[in-house]
Amino acid sequence: MPDKATVDAGGDLRLTGVTKRFSAFTAVDGLDLTIAQGEFFALLGPSGCGKTTTLRMIAGLEEPTEGSIHLGDLDVTHQKPYQRPVNTVFQNYALFPHLTVFENVAFGLRRRGVKDVKKQAADALDLVELGHLAQRKPTQLSGGQQQRIALARAVVNRPQVLLLDEPLGALDLKLRRQMQIELKRIQTEVGITFVHVTHDQEEAMTMADRVAVMNHGRIEQLGVPSDLYEAPDTTFVANFLGQSNLVPATRVDNDGDYAVVEIHGQKVRIRAERCAPSGDLLLGVRPEKIRILPAGDETPSGLNRLTGGVVLDASYMGVSTQYLVRLPWGQNLTVFSQNLGIGERFADGAQVQLAWEPDHSFGLAGDAAAGVDEDAAELATLASAAKG
Repeated sequence: MPDKATVDAGGDLRLTGVTKRFSAFTAVDGLDLTIAQGEFFALLGPSGCGKTTTLRMIAGLEEPTEGSIHLGDLDVTHQKPYQRPVNTVFQNYALFPHLTVFENVAFGLRRRGVKDVKKQAADALDLVELGHLAQRKPTQLSGGQQQRIALARAVVNRPQVLLLDEPLGALDLKLRRQMQIELKRIQTEVGITFVHVTHDQEEAMTMADRVAVMNHGRIEQLGVPSDLYEAPDTTFVANFLGQSNLVPATRVDNDGDYAVVEIHGQKVRIRAERCAPSGDLLLGVRPEKIRILPAGDETPSGLNRLTGGVVLDASYMGVSTQYLVRLPWGQNLTVFSQNLGIGERFADGAQVQLAWEPDHSFGLAGDAAAGVDEDAAELATLASAAKG
């Protein structure tokens, strides 16, 4: 059981120079990170990026090779898991099948020697809106209900930090979305610091106050979800967090607050502070920011424009139509066009132009393929080839 100094620690969670090596492999590399008390924080990244290892070091399940971990003024770097005011919710729930729901939630309280567990356990079940299932066994519950019970069991101990390790990974899409809303509601009500590890960008964007995108044991970019999405710092973040069109370009001039870049003889603008300083770069624009227009139409004033496009594929998705457009130099761009019931939908082979607001562009140095979901990209290529 944690001692009183540990329980009263409070404060921000701070990782300073944290490194974890396994023989010759460095899983986490010199991580500096501060997570504010009461924050819902997400560690987001692909498999092998170091996010789960980071979580395990916070939990005390792995010890850092270098660096320190503090909760407020308390150094927990070398403390055992049971000595830390930290609880973890895993993907597999880890409920006791022979105990009732109530006894599962009360287990940690009894272990800590709490005499009156009834009210605290009942309150925790009410928090996850499952008080009516208190006498059932875990095997009688759905996956979503089991996950909420696991959350109640963790929250009832009122840890300073609650760690969530891919907690929704075993749920189907509908349940996952419901639980995203539930997790955020619960975190807001209890005010505990949540650190959520996931490879699912939607989970991170939906729930977290801030997100750290990790790659090869380091943080590529950290910020609020909207900033990461609208203004990625690297091509990895641009590709991993959502979908981006990245077009090779060259910065050739300035126009007030904007940089002018050239793409195979066509010039477009990017806000200067969102553009690599000089030379060759990748112009980025999100698919939903682009308007697709007939080739002969006049482009609205002030918009960036790329002409000479041909529709290779048009996929009706209900709320939107997804277009794959081949540009004159052979690159394909993706466009998501919302189906508003007005305007035309373009058939395969249609001659089009693409237009978007200059403020929706960003200009990055780096590898255009960094962070791309290779399986999704291959499927898209095969689908396009099959249709063509």
